[in-house]
Amino acid sequence: MEKIRAGLFGLGHLGKSHLRILKEISNEREGIELVGIFDTDTEKNEAMSKENDMVINNSAEDLIKKINTAVIVTPTSTHYELAGKCISNNINTFIEKPVADTTEQAKELLELSKNKNIKIQIGHIERFNPAILSLDNYSIEPMFIETHRLSQFNPRGTDVSVIQDLMIHDIDIILNLVKSKVERIDANGVAIITDKIDIANARIKFENGCVANITASRISQNKMRKMRLFQKSAYISIDFLQNTSEVFRMGDGGADNSVALTEFVQGDKKVKIFYERPQVAEVNSLKYELNKFFDSIENDTEPLVTLEDGLQALEVANEIVNKILEV
Repeated sequence: MEKIRAGLFGLGHLGKSHLRILKEISNEREGIELVGIFDTDTEKNEAMSKENDMVINNSAEDLIKKINTAVIVTPTSTHYELAGKCISNNINTFIEKPVADTTEQAKELLELSKNKNIKIQIGHIERFNPAILSLDNYSIEPMFIETHRLSQFNPRGTDVSVIQDLMIHDIDIILNLVKSKVERIDANGVAIITDKIDIANARIKFENGCVANITASRISQNKMRKMRLFQKSAYISIDFLQNTSEVFRMGDGGADNSVALTEFVQGDKKVKIFYERPQVAEVNSLKYELNKFFDSIENDTEPLVTLEDGLQALEVANEIVNKILEV
């Protein structure tokens, strides 16, 4: 198989994290080489290229000519144009979330990628959080979902609203878990520090009856990234910040890691409530995410977070923004 020749676009805070991980992966995996990097900030671009002993690329096009795989970690406003160039050149493309500014742009990228033998993955990193991965063996069929994603203010990410910046993480996970079409969205939000929405709450009702109540803020004193799932005979709590998950479920028998909390009579039988703390693997979410992207290229399999997934999350996020602006 042809060697993966990767190029990184964007050397901001998140781009630097990607660079560190890409260097690790290229040292660990024989079939992957980090060919070069590029940033529109000329000073940063030259300094980091020299620091990492790489040839300086003076434009995105210079780097595109050298690679067959792109990792795009640039501002959201640049995703459409840059990803379009990569896809047009038959380059496997990883795009940080959100996939684009508008759903129209994302749809155009999807149309452009049709009939091309390339892999495209969207960087919804929370899909690879150890807490959510620990629930792989559980049957998840939520009837009600509640999420809180709160962050201290940071100027990074303020080129978009808190919905596209933070809430979209939970939107993506919820859409992946519920697997039902959205029936109705209600939302409220306000701009506090920036000229875009800084705190928001949305209520999403799905056609299968599930309801998700989602809150996101980037002006909180304390950080919080929690999701609570309520389903028939079970309650599941996920803490994305602490990388832990907890399961409370009803039944007549527990697993090896279960602790019986209480017992009561339901109808003509005794039922117990069990507490379980699923085992969480030590996983670097970003490294795992990128490795899975490279796996999909090498094994010719579908990426775990597809361009269609990114489009769907963006559609819901933008609909929430529209609902707020209508008020």
